[in-house]
Amino acid sequence: MSALSNLKLVVAQKPTKIPPIVQRRNQVINKLWEQQKLAESKVSGTTYAPLKTKRVKDLEGNIKTLEVPKRLKPWWFTSDTGKTCLAIKYGNKPIEIAKGKSAIEVSDMKELVLVLSQLMQAINDGELDSQIDAASASVRAGFER
Repeated sequence: MSALSNLKLVVAQKPTKIPPIVQRRNQVINKLWEQQKLAESKVSGTTYAPLKTKRVKDLEGNIKTLEVPKRLKPWWFTSDTGKTCLAIKYGNKPIEIAKGKSAIEVSDMKELVLVLSQLMQAINDGELDSQIDAASASVRAGFER
């Protein structure tokens, strides 16, 4: 018996274009992953500074590529009651998770890390698709003349 006989072989084509909602989901999940790493580093007392490339022109006019730390702003804040709240953002606008509610209250940073992983799973399952579409439309409306 060959090794290929144990595998499930199918006819499949790689999609040429990803649907827009899947692109938006992936964008939010990537940002949530960065927020999770930022929260984990805060819990452990370390720093999380991912690097991005930046092109800079020096005095002679030569263009150099530098790696600089990416600026990350935490999506969580302390509310009036003293609890930590997390607002999911699309662009720079918070997503309204439920009618009139745009933040999730957590007790401490360890719970925040768990909530971020639950949110990534929920978004991957498509539970917040309508909210992401609405946030995307409001961000796009800001660019129209």
